[in-house]
Amino acid sequence: MVFAPHHWFRNLPAAIPDYGPFNPHFVRDVGVAFLTMGAALAWATVRAAARFELVAVAALFAALHAVLHVFDTATGHVGAAHWMLDLPGVYFPAIVLVAVAGLLRGIRRR
Repeated sequence: MVFAPHHWFRNLPAAIPDYGPFNPHFVRDVGVAFLTMGAALAWATVRAAARFELVAVAALFAALHAVLHVFDTATGHVGAAHWMLDLPGVYFPAIVLVAVAGLLRGIRRR
């Protein structure tokens, strides 16, 4: 996304062009957001004291991102095929990260 935005936009199996025309700046912005989320998750693997907070922030981003996709699909902005297209790259990661954050919160409370 950051280094080859046009390639990412055109070739990702999630049918990204369904959401609107190509905008290289926007694609890079989103790419940087995902890199930030990845950095937080990587940091969480080595920073036990901040693990819950780091995973919780990543989970919040992933969950809000998923909500936007649900809204766009539910309102017809993109076709119904996006329920399945977005499952592996949007919905599943959000569910997993929210679950992991919940588990970490429970562990932290003990």
